[in-house]
Amino acid sequence: MNDFRYLDNVSTLVLDPAACVGCGMCEIVCPHGVLRVEDRMAVIVDHDACMECGACALNCPTHALTVTPGVGCASYLIQTWFKKDNSKGTACC
Repeated sequence: MNDFRYLDNVSTLVLDPAACVGCGMCEIVCPHGVLRVEDRMAVIVDHDACMECGACALNCPTHALTVTPGVGCASYLIQTWFKKDNSKGTACC
């Protein structure tokens, strides 16, 4: 899944740099390498790789990260993966 991509500019991931303390938890828990700690500060290095799982926000001790899991088209892609009969349709955004 290293090269897996979602639609551009749909992720709800937001970083508040003023609240970040550089603990690195976001980098540890992110399954797609969206975040990295550079110069003792988290940075978003690949915004469009975010699948909106919420792990970074849930593990951030200062709430510097916010994401609304399932709001973006990642939810749509997951629905299409698991739904064998797409005749009923899927919902996105």
